Parts: sequence; structure tokens; C-alpha cells
Amino acid sequence: MISNNNLQRIKTKGRKRVGRGIGSGRGKTSGRGVKGQKARTGHHSVKGFEGGQTPINIRLPKKGFKNSKYKTRILETVSIDKIIKLYQSGKIGKVISKIELHNSKAIKSIKSKIKIIGGKALSPNINNLSINADYFSKSVESYSSNFNQQ
Repeated sequence: MISNNNLQRIKTKGRKRVGRGIGSGRGKTSGRGVKGQKARTGHHSVKGFEGGQTPINIRLPKKGFKNSKYKTRILETVSIDKIIKLYQSGKIGKVISKIELHNSKAIKSIKSKIKIIGGKALSPNINNLSINADYFSKSVESYSSNFNQQ
């Protein structure tokens, strides 16, 4: 069983003592080389400084920040013709929402806003459907009253 009195001793390196004579190997210049800015006391290298050359963080373009205040609105359009085809094939029900359209692969993302646009010919089957979307085109909006804006 391990306890405090029978633990093995951990060997640690002693700290480097510089400037203690030639024989120590760290005497005279104390491992700093001869002259120059780095040999002086008080020297500390500035992070990112490249000796007067334009630093890499300034040479490379900015990348990766998108300000949400000016974020472009993601809007997906679905034609009424496509909705009717999906309804007739049985992929969506009478009540149509973002989730139904996403599951039937009519839209890519549930998070995006949806606009229902008019198709080539609006069929009478559209009156049976109840569609929930963010936006409707004027042609579709005037055709039926079963459309609900979210």
C-alpha cells in the first residue's frame, strides 16, 4: 500500500546559477553571448516584432469575424408548384410548416426564413392547404386566405 512515508523521492533539477566563474560553464557572459540587444539587462523581446519587417499578423488578411448586426438574411424560396407536387405525392400533409418542408427536402435549413412564391399556374388544390411561412409573394397571398405569416 502506498502512503506518504514510503513514496519514492522525485529528483528535480536545481536552478541554473549564472555568472559564477569560468569553470561553471555559465560564467562571464552568463549564456547571453557577446554584446547586442539581447545581452543587455532589461531586454525583453516584443511579441510579434520581426526586426522592423512588417509582422505576419499585419501582412495576412483579417479573417473569421462576422458582425451579427450586419448579417445578411438567409431567405429560401419555395414555389407553390413544388408544394402542390409534394402534397400530391404524399410527402407533406395539409398543414405545412418549416419542419415539414425541411423533412421533404424543399428547404435546406430550419433556421432560414421562408418565402412562398407563385408558380406557373395556381391550382384549385391550394385552398385545402394551410401554409405557415415567414413571407408570401403578392400573387400567392391574394389567391388563398389559409396562409399564415410567422
